[in-house]
Amino acid sequence: MTDFSRRYRAIFLSDIHLGTRGCKADILLDFLRQTESETLYLVGDIVDGWRLRKHWNWPQSHNDVVQKLLRKARKGARVVFIPGNHDEFARSYCDADFGDIKLMREAVHQAADGKRYLIIHGDEFDGVVKYAKWLAKVGDWAYVWLLEANHWFNVVRHRIGLPYWSLSKYLKHKVKNAVKYIDDFETSMAEVARLRGMDGIVCGHIHHAEIRPMGDVLYCNDGDWVESCTALVEHFDGRMELIHWSEERRFSMFQAYADARAGGGGGLEDEGAEAAVGSPARAPETAQ
Repeated sequence: MTDFSRRYRAIFLSDIHLGTRGCKADILLDFLRQTESETLYLVGDIVDGWRLRKHWNWPQSHNDVVQKLLRKARKGARVVFIPGNHDEFARSYCDADFGDIKLMREAVHQAADGKRYLIIHGDEFDGVVKYAKWLAKVGDWAYVWLLEANHWFNVVRHRIGLPYWSLSKYLKHKVKNAVKYIDDFETSMAEVARLRGMDGIVCGHIHHAEIRPMGDVLYCNDGDWVESCTALVEHFDGRMELIHWSEERRFSMFQAYADARAGGGGGLEDEGAEAAVGSPARAPETAQ
């Protein structure tokens, strides 16, 4: 793989879910090593407290991610951590500093072009999380089960020479209730930004990376590091762009999840035959 580096004005990451077997820590480490930014926003669900309370899973690669984030802060990057529902334990410490990292309940980011973005995880405006937390935890369990089923489904595909295919992504886009949930969430987020007098909003929570104008508000969701391995970045002219890192770097998602299940690292294997069979990496999504 070619060694390269990129510099951005700001980087937004969320839904890393350190502490779970689904976390693609090795791929995230590669991203963190290859990119630099003046500001780095951690937009919630960085650590998965829900899973860790039930089952302790903390391989060395997860520790390496934490150390890398702390190192970026020590070297001068402004790092802001906005806790989500899975790391809600950190919300008690908002407006305090954790080493060189600032904890905030929400933030406002002014881009280079003067546009103002509300930075928030988004669970506060998810009716299931807010009013039926037990149902959210059932949904979390079902999601973990779906990721496991997706792995074994892809074991079979891998053995017969077919490329990696995400069952959970397919269901998100095809199941009517899931599509409605995503659409409702995006509409709510855009309305929150509009009521606050913002030009845009950056959030996470639903593991669905997207940039799209919603009326006079630019909706940005930076995705996740469980399935999509996506980040939102701001260029020095104020443009927002989604980076699909695993696709750009042609990492094997099948191998990454297999390594995570085994508790090891080394998930940075090229797609190889999979890439030859599958479609090429998508072009980055940008917004003016």
